[in-house]
Amino acid sequence: MKRWVLKKQGESSVIKHLSDVLNINPTLASLLAQRDIETFDEAKSFFRPSLDDLHDPFLMNDMKVAVERIEAAIRKGEKILVYGDYDVDGTTAVALVYSFFRSYYDNIDFYIPDRYEEGYGISYKSIDYAAENNFSLVIVLDCGIKAVEKIDYAKNKGIDYIIGDHHRPGDTLPDAVAVLDPKRVDSTYPFDELSGCGVGFKLVQAFVQKNNIPFTTIKKYLDLVVVSIASDIVKITGENRILSYFGLKLVNSNPRPGIEAILKFSNVSKKNDNNNGEPAFTKNMTISDLVFLVGPRINAAGRIEDAENSVKLLIVKSLEDAEGLAKQIDDFNTERKNLDFQITLEAHEMINNDKKLLEAKTTVVYNESWHKGVIGIVASRLIESFYRPTVVLTKSNGLITGSARSVKDFDVYDAVDACSDLLEHFGGHKYAAGLSLKPENLVAFQKRFEEYVASTIQENMLTPEIEIDAKICLNDINRKFFRILKQFAPFGPGNMSPIFMTENVIDTGFSRIVGKNHLKFDVVHPHIRGYPISAIAFQQSDSYDIVKAGPFNITYHIEENEWNGVVKLQLNIMDIKPMKEVGD
Repeated sequence: MKRWVLKKQGESSVIKHLSDVLNINPTLASLLAQRDIETFDEAKSFFRPSLDDLHDPFLMNDMKVAVERIEAAIRKGEKILVYGDYDVDGTTAVALVYSFFRSYYDNIDFYIPDRYEEGYGISYKSIDYAAENNFSLVIVLDCGIKAVEKIDYAKNKGIDYIIGDHHRPGDTLPDAVAVLDPKRVDSTYPFDELSGCGVGFKLVQAFVQKNNIPFTTIKKYLDLVVVSIASDIVKITGENRILSYFGLKLVNSNPRPGIEAILKFSNVSKKNDNNNGEPAFTKNMTISDLVFLVGPRINAAGRIEDAENSVKLLIVKSLEDAEGLAKQIDDFNTERKNLDFQITLEAHEMINNDKKLLEAKTTVVYNESWHKGVIGIVASRLIESFYRPTVVLTKSNGLITGSARSVKDFDVYDAVDACSDLLEHFGGHKYAAGLSLKPENLVAFQKRFEEYVASTIQENMLTPEIEIDAKICLNDINRKFFRILKQFAPFGPGNMSPIFMTENVIDTGFSRIVGKNHLKFDVVHPHIRGYPISAIAFQQSDSYDIVKAGPFNITYHIEENEWNGVVKLQLNIMDIKPMKEVGD
């Protein structure tokens, strides 16, 4: 059972003002008010994002000294190493920063740590590698904010580090030449939700700004930035909305060969080679498409083998070379999916056979043979089934290592932090964290994590929630309404695709189960004249009797569906409840 929660609708005076000045339906005006948009100018900026509204990169702490250190390295002919995490955010960040500086300077290389040999973050092995190969400047991306001891170790070897991260820092910042992180406690930057690749983009933006290089030179990297924003599940608000908007335009019109090749293996075909500004693909790419089609394939290389292959794919210049790398990575992704499926089955069996685990407020499962590369995915799968803060653990290099995932509104990072004295390392965000611990601390960690969550989580957080943006009548849905609604995109965290609720509807008598447990029907209001609207409820065939009995309430997204060349509006049903459950 899911909880239906209606969002606060915003001030009525603001909604009326926006409806009048924009000449839009009050429901659409309410959606804007929910997003803290109150004036015509704010609405204009929202609907028409502009690169001119990006923040000055030099507002970020240490940006000036970071740029000056890179300029000095180039001037003196020093060897520069670009270092990044092995996930999508890290590899896109490395591809961006390396590609940009490589176009101006030859004495530069990149390094991605091995997930299994070196683990997350800056590794001692990589510092030794930099020293042995005479790299005197290392630019770190999407990690490093807690690498205090490792930066001290590097300094003793005469290596300077610039850290570009977006994770929460610890109590002490590393003693690097520059620490670029909008989540610093003393941050002077106006937006703290950048991805790791976004921080890399700001570094590049600062460099071109300082050196009078046209900004248009770096627009070609925005496809990498939007892939990182989508895959790292950061908020698509503020500056990220601008970066995502223009990044998606680039993906849809002229993507780099690596992304085009990935999409080809995702069964997304290209229209032609000369699109004259028209969309390059038969399907218009969205943030959701990047999350499910592109991100997992880029991630798969680091999960199964070597994430350097992902960077190589993202910087390759020819489609022919990209397709060879993309095929290899697609094979890794197939292997990843098989591992994910098998481990999820094993974890389900483990939980269902353990009464204590079934009744707990958390899920903490461990198997030393599980593949480290997919445990984060498995944690997300378990939340879909059991809906509670989850940690999936395996063994790697003598330590137990794991991934934590959370439910809506609960800060799993704080829960992991409460166990910090039992951990060797941890880091992450509100909804996702990574950790490692000694085997002898496992039982104590399980007990402490459960106790912390049980004492702090609110009971309603343990029930999946559907946040409803607005109640509407089916007759409110028309082409103009949908045309404006589409302009709310790109959708993602902080700006999700609106969910609507309509009460007291019936089907027209043609409801049926189609495909694998999907429910297809047309809906109308029983006492209001109007045309039926098609609806599809994926994996909800168990609601067939509710629909046949009617009347019922529905929550849904509005979308377009094309069939045999005919495009119609369709409701993508999130949940169905009988009328008697109004208010549940």
